[in-house]
Amino acid sequence: MKKKNKKLTVYSTNPNFEYNEENDENLPINPEDQLLEVWIDKHRAGKTAVIIKGFIGDLSELKTLSKKLKTKCGVGGSVKNGEIIIQGNVRDKIMDILSQDGFKYKRVGG
Repeated sequence: MKKKNKKLTVYSTNPNFEYNEENDENLPINPEDQLLEVWIDKHRAGKTAVIIKGFIGDLSELKTLSKKLKTKCGVGGSVKNGEIIIQGNVRDKIMDILSQDGFKYKRVGG
């Protein structure tokens, strides 16, 4: 999904005013500043899955984190709707990996 570039209109009475167009949205957010929610879901086709919600960043960063988690846990998974879905009951291992990477997390659900 592409973000639309918005053209803003700025009115000023200062004749020396210069509009500085900086996109603060594109700045990367440190892992320490994020709070991820680590859910466990036992209803996905009768199998257990771990869902990580609340990641703030680009889709490429989300996919990189997903690949790292799947590789270290030795399981499959996917990225859908801004969430990382990891197959299997590996929530404790995922929380260890997230804490090693500096992410703050919150254990949610059963």
